[in-house]
Amino acid sequence: MSSIMRTSERLFPPIEETALEEDLARGLVDSDEQAFATVYRRWSSLVHTMAARSLGDAREAEDVTQQVFLAAWRGRAGFHPERGPLGAWLVGITRRKIVDALAARTRRLRLVEAAGRAADAAAPQPQSTSTDQVLDRVLLAAELSRLPRRQQEVLRLAFFDDLTQAQISERTGLPLGTVKSHARRGLFQLRRKIEEGR
Repeated sequence: MSSIMRTSERLFPPIEETALEEDLARGLVDSDEQAFATVYRRWSSLVHTMAARSLGDAREAEDVTQQVFLAAWRGRAGFHPERGPLGAWLVGITRRKIVDALAARTRRLRLVEAAGRAADAAAPQPQSTSTDQVLDRVLLAAELSRLPRRQQEVLRLAFFDDLTQAQISERTGLPLGTVKSHARRGLFQLRRKIEEGR
């Protein structure tokens, strides 16, 4: 069975399932936690698959899935069955949350790139570096070397070769989404290790 047919069946269930979906929709609007649990079981894999395909990152897809169902619960009074099926409403929320996740990712990456450029511009000449700065660079290089190979490669190209993520993608042959994921995970690991060392 093709993925289009499976998606179609989830959004537009067979006639015998329509009554169940109507019951779930009524239960959701009436704040029935059991109905909501069933809604989650029935549509969470579809939501997660959509998010994973769009974001290219399983962890982000899990976050988006949680956000979708949290938004559905909080906004349950805004669901109107006469406007369309419950599955289609959840898909609409999913699309909005995916767009939000992509926008947040772009903002984070711009901040990281700007911070890297600012640090490079503000860095003193080698002859005037303080002992603390030298030690910080050595520790940073040591932590960087402990990262997985791909994360190291992406961060080294970003910080030492001053390449954009698109340029890193071209140079390494990695998809842009993968480059972004490696950069985000690598920076998270570095930050965690540095904070642990304080």
